[in-house]
This record gives sequence, C-alpha cells and structure tokens, in this order.
Amino acid sequence: MDMTGALWRKSTRSDNGGSTCVEVADNLPGVVLVRDTKDRDGGTLAFNPSAWRSFIGFMATQR
Repeated sequence: MDMTGALWRKSTRSDNGGSTCVEVADNLPGVVLVRDTKDRDGGTLAFNPSAWRSFIGFMATQR
C-alpha cells in the first residue's frame, strides 16, 4: 500500500506520557491508517472508512 502523502495526527485519547499513543491518517482516499507512535515502522493497520467510523462510534459509547 502506498502511504506517501499520509498526514499523521496523534489520537486525542493518547495519554500524555506517550506510552500508549496511536497516530491516525485519514486523508488518503478510501483508507484510514493507524500506527503506534512509539514504533512507526512496526506496522500499520488499514481500515476502510466505513469500518473506521463504526469503530469510532462504538468507542464513543464506551467512555
């Protein structure tokens, strides 16, 4: 997958100490990417936008 041009942002729910941070890139067409801030080269998860919205919606109900 070509991730050139991905604009990464840190999750607003990441802890301030940096030990549990994830980054999300949702600016590429048809895909949302997620990676571990501490291990950016360790792998990237890819979701279709619909699945990502469902996940975020579910997580919002778990607060």
